Amino acid sequence: MATGESGKFVPKKGIKSSVVWNWYGFAATDVEQETPRCNICLKPIAVKGSSTTNLFQHLKQRHPAEYEKCQSLRDEQNSSDQQTLAKKQLTVAESFAQGTAYDRKGARWRKITEAVALHIAKDMVPIYTVEKTGFINLIKTLDPRYELPSRKYFSEVALTQLYNGTREKVSRELEELSFYSATTDMWSSRTMQPYMSLTVHFINNAWDLRSISLQTSYFPEDHTGELVAKGLRDALDCWNLSENRLCCMTTDSGTNMIKALRVNGWPNLQCFGHKLHNAIENGVKDPRIDRAIGVCKKIVAAFSYSWKKRRELGVAQSELGLPPHQLTTESPTRWGSRQKSIERFLEQEKAIARVLGSDVKSRHLVPSWQDIEVLESVSKAVKALQDFTDALSGEMYVSVSYIKPVIHLFKTSLLQPEDNDTELTKTIKRNILGYLVDKYSDPVKDELLDMASLMDPRFRTSYIDPDNVEKVKRRAVSELLSFPTDKSTPQPGPVVQVDQKEARAQPDPKKRKKTLATFFKKSVVPTSDQSEEAKIETELATYLLLPEADPDTDPLQWWKSNESNFSRLSHLAKKYLSIPATSAPSERLFSVGGGVVTCSRACLKPEAVDRLIFLAKNV
Repeated sequence: MATGESGKFVPKKGIKSSVVWNWYGFAATDVEQETPRCNICLKPIAVKGSSTTNLFQHLKQRHPAEYEKCQSLRDEQNSSDQQTLAKKQLTVAESFAQGTAYDRKGARWRKITEAVALHIAKDMVPIYTVEKTGFINLIKTLDPRYELPSRKYFSEVALTQLYNGTREKVSRELEELSFYSATTDMWSSRTMQPYMSLTVHFINNAWDLRSISLQTSYFPEDHTGELVAKGLRDALDCWNLSENRLCCMTTDSGTNMIKALRVNGWPNLQCFGHKLHNAIENGVKDPRIDRAIGVCKKIVAAFSYSWKKRRELGVAQSELGLPPHQLTTESPTRWGSRQKSIERFLEQEKAIARVLGSDVKSRHLVPSWQDIEVLESVSKAVKALQDFTDALSGEMYVSVSYIKPVIHLFKTSLLQPEDNDTELTKTIKRNILGYLVDKYSDPVKDELLDMASLMDPRFRTSYIDPDNVEKVKRRAVSELLSFPTDKSTPQPGPVVQVDQKEARAQPDPKKRKKTLATFFKKSVVPTSDQSEEAKIETELATYLLLPEADPDTDPLQWWKSNESNFSRLSHLAKKYLSIPATSAPSERLFSVGGGVVTCSRACLKPEAVDRLIFLAKNV
C-alpha cells in the first residue's frame, strides 16, 4: 500500500478498475471526483475521462519506488483475472457437457459399470439394486452423465464378464503351482438345496499362502462316499488340477467324507477343530454335567425371550458392579460356543440369581450350588482349549505344523491334572486327552504331521518321536528324489556344510534380515562329484543343524529368505506348509452363501449361486 498522507483525500467511489487508485484520492470538496490528487506529493493530476495513463506516468516520473509496487500489483491482478476467466470458460464447457451422456463404448462408462458390477459381486448385493430409486439417485449425484444400465445387462453381461475374467485369472494362477492342498464340505442353503464346496490352498513363488474358493457346486445326489468321491474328482477336473499334485485334503469327521477320500486314494487330514470339539463333547459326558448345562440353557432361554428380565438383569448388573454383558446362547455348530456360554453364565451368576429369585414364576430356575460347582469344573477343564480352534482356523498363515506342538502342549501342560482341580475337572481332562491321543495315533496321519513339522523352521524335529526321526528324514529324501525336474524348477546352488557351534552363536536370520551365509564355514566337495541323493541328504543335514527360528517367526518369510540356500527342501516346504489344519476355509463359504441366498433371493438358480459365491470370495 502507498505511504503518505492519504487521510487528507477521499478514495475513489465505486469499483476500482485499476490498482493505481491505491495511490490517488480526491479532495473532500471535489464531489464529482474530477481531479485526482497524489496521496504522496498531494499534487493534482489532469486526466481525461476514466483514463489512468497520466496517473501511472506521474508515479513513474516522481515516485519510482511506488511505481514498482504498483506494477507488481498490476501484474498479479492480470494473472488472477486470466485464471478466473479460464475457470469461467471451463465451467461453461462442463455445464454444456452435463447434458451429454457418456458413450457406452467409452472408457469412462465402462469403468463405472465395472465398478458397479464389482460392488454387486463383492458386497453380495442383489442385482435388482440397480433399479432402486436411492441407488439411481446416488449414481446420478456422483456423475450426472452416467446412464445406469438395466438389471438384465448386469445379470447377463457385466457380471458374466467379471466372472469370466476372474476365472481366467485364477486358472492362470493354478497353472503355475507345483503342489496344492484342499478343503471341502457339504452345505444346504436356506431353500434346502445341497451344495459341495471346494477351496484350494497353495504357496506361490513369492511365498504367499494363497486360498482360492473354486466352486460351490450343486450336489443333489445322495451324499454317499462313492458319489462324493466322484463329485470331488469332477471338481478337480473342471479346473484341470492333477490329483498327483494334491498334497492333502482337509475335511470334517463325517464318515462319507472320510470314505470319499479313501475311495479316491487321496491323503486326508481331519479337521483339528472338529476333533477338538468332539474331544470336549466326549470329555463332558456325565449326568451331572448334562443336568448343569441343561439348567444353563433354560436360564439363557428365559432371558433371551423376555425383555423385562433383560431389563432387570441390567439393573442388577449395575447394582452388583458386574459387566453389562448379555447371556450368550450355545450353538451346536459353532466350536467353543458352549464354553463361552458357560463362562458368561458364571460371570453373571449373582445377577441371574437375583433376577430369577425375585419372580415367583422363575424362582425354580435359580441354579443350585451343585450346578454352579459342576459348571466351574467344566469351565476350568476346557477354558484353556477354546482359543486353539480359532488360532488354527486361519487360512492366510501356516497352521498344520502347529498340530503336533499343540497336542504336545495338551499332554504336558494344559490337560495335566493340577492339585486344586476337582475330581470332575481331572476326569474331563483325562477324557479329552485320551480322545485326542487316540485320534492322532494313526501312523499315516502322524507321518504327514511329522513332515509338516519338519518343514517348519520353528519346530523341525522337536515334536517328532525320536524313534521316527530317521524314518521321516528318509521320507523327505525319497520324496525329493521322486520330484520331476523341469525348467521351471530353480537350479540348486552348491551344498555347504555348517559349523554347528558357530551357527548356534549367530542371531536369528529373520531378525537380522540376512541370508544364512554367516552360518557357512566351508564348502564341501563340488556338487558335480555328488549324487542327487547325497546332495539332498547334505542339504537336509545342514537345515537340521541350524538353531530353531523364533516362535514368532513367519515360516514362509523364513523360507523366502533362505530358499537359495535350501533350494531342494523349499519344494517340500511349499508342499506341506500349505495344508490347512481345519476345514474352516470351506465352511466360511457357507457364511458367504448365506449372504447370497437370502430370503429375498431364495429363487436363485444353483449356477447363479456358484458364480456369485465365487466372485464374492475371489474378486
